Amino acid sequence: MIRNCFHALTLATLSITAFESGTAHAASETLDKIRELGKITFGYREASIPFAFIGADQKPTGLSLDLCGAIADKIRAELRRPTLATEYVAVDASNRIPLLQNGTIDIECGSTTNTAERQKQVAFSVATYVASPRWLVVDQSPITDLKQLDGQTIVVTQGSLNLAGAQKTIADHKLKVTIAQAKDHAESLLMLRTGRAAAWFEDDILVAGMVANAQDPKAFRMLAATYAPTYYGLMMRKQDPEFKALVDGAIREKMASGEFGRLYAKWFEQPIPPRGQNLQLPMSDAMKLRVASPSDALVP
Repeated sequence: MIRNCFHALTLATLSITAFESGTAHAASETLDKIRELGKITFGYREASIPFAFIGADQKPTGLSLDLCGAIADKIRAELRRPTLATEYVAVDASNRIPLLQNGTIDIECGSTTNTAERQKQVAFSVATYVASPRWLVVDQSPITDLKQLDGQTIVVTQGSLNLAGAQKTIADHKLKVTIAQAKDHAESLLMLRTGRAAAWFEDDILVAGMVANAQDPKAFRMLAATYAPTYYGLMMRKQDPEFKALVDGAIREKMASGEFGRLYAKWFEQPIPPRGQNLQLPMSDAMKLRVASPSDALVP
């Protein structure tokens, strides 16, 4: 009895000491890895405007990178390592999850949709954007309705969640469509512009970002059809709730302070690189709800 009480008291004392010394998150495997290697490694997309892309200075930039910068500051404060280095690794839709799982990157700072299926492999932060898939065609195309895609080739970016959505839409409308997969969003747009595909299916904001920064943005238009909203989040490894709490905490602080709203306006309502185009996409009501009540839920 006395031994058990002493053991419990010792554990309690150690817990208090850990908290007071700033090591409350010592159980986090990700923080342990960062502490040991002396660096934070972020994965970023090269053409997911305005979330993550290569800027005019050839460095990764975008809303997700800004949020990851805030997370890096929080990690430095948590570990009491103000000079902790930051490393960036380019990822794409097909390798982002494997590179996260094998420890090559610590967080994916991109435009990944949070889904129940992906949650079996990775963890997601609170939502950073609310999106809806759309079809994009060239402005001179006669296509105005989904039925007109019958007999055509459409493109979907490799690894995109919208591949399943496109397949379902095609099946529901009983269309005979060939689906091509491009390596990234830039190639998807190129295939559309050069006539190798009649339409591109992707989230509205990613389509808008690629079009706004194209040499001929007026050469494209979106079809009217819209689909159910989905939620973007920053990806982390599973089974590390301490690290997820830190990441969510950094984003929640930005939302509560109003800084997230300013960052949103910076990337969605003002001219952005590399061509100085304005996406002109004010924050939706669905996004405002997530800012007011941050959550990683998959439903409104």
